[in-house]
Amino acid sequence: MPTLWFWIVAVMITAYVVLDGFDLGAGAIYLAVAKTDEERRRILRAIGPVWDGNEVWLLAAGGTLYFAFPQLYASSFSGFYLPLMMVLWLLMLRAVGIEFRAHVRNPVWQGLFDGVFAVSSILLAVFFGVALGNVVRGVPLDATGYFFEPLWTSFQLGPHPGILDWYTVLIGGVALVTLITHGSLYVAVKTDADLGRRARGVALLCWPLQFFLTCSSLVATYFIRPEVMTNYGKHMIGALVPICVFASLAVMLWANPKGKEKVAFVASSLYITGMLVGVAFALYPVVLPARDRQYSLTIYNTAAASHGLNVGLVWWTLGAALAVAYFVFVYRMFRGKVQLGEGHY
Repeated sequence: MPTLWFWIVAVMITAYVVLDGFDLGAGAIYLAVAKTDEERRRILRAIGPVWDGNEVWLLAAGGTLYFAFPQLYASSFSGFYLPLMMVLWLLMLRAVGIEFRAHVRNPVWQGLFDGVFAVSSILLAVFFGVALGNVVRGVPLDATGYFFEPLWTSFQLGPHPGILDWYTVLIGGVALVTLITHGSLYVAVKTDADLGRRARGVALLCWPLQFFLTCSSLVATYFIRPEVMTNYGKHMIGALVPICVFASLAVMLWANPKGKEKVAFVASSLYITGMLVGVAFALYPVVLPARDRQYSLTIYNTAAASHGLNVGLVWWTLGAALAVAYFVFVYRMFRGKVQLGEGHY
């Protein structure tokens, strides 16, 4: 049962990154590709009906983590308290930037909210990547199962690293470029004319950097934590992960210049899925690696009681079914190119 819940949490986190990732990416390119007020409104109209719903997956993943792995929840949320508070503030500021802009017509205030939306989106993409880098690299857990990390130390790896070091910054860069590409392709899918062409151009420009950073991050991960290859050596099904990742990159490179932005966007979603599933596959059964391996948290020493997990699975299944039905309905309702009209944004 702990294994099932491990993969449930992994799937929910992946769903959040794929869905809210294009919102963050659209925000990151917002000021660069949208040259007029009308174009900026088009981007906001493209993400407006779905951005807040997409964040439900982040909240649901946190709630599921609290229920299924309470010790992991307690340890990670206390150790990452500072960055979590920063992420919380950035999420709130992004919401302010999106929603408040529609209620003012003063160019100065609109410019302020545009900047808040763009900067918070960029920082969130980087912070989420840095968080993933910390998990893969390992944290200074002690015998009590808790840890503390300063924001940075010397940027070098060691027994007591900071949240920011060369490796976590690298993963933050991978996340930023990936979500910029993802968001650009989504904007290209939802808009047309010059805005759509500029968005496709951004995605095409980002592709070489995304490929380079992907390869660099994989090499760096093996260098700092070679045991991530253990599961890949034991289970041949793991070979599907790199195939998915690099095939998705190839499809993106092929489809985008041909104007097949929907195909490229699906490939980008598969790339993100492959990268995150690959991390989960590499870490299993560890859920939070320690710099000293004997203190690592696993699904076995952090999971809730079996009876609770069994009962919770029933309710989680019902909730997940309702959530999926809602998302299918919303995305079908707002499919197609966005059109400006009277109303919000």
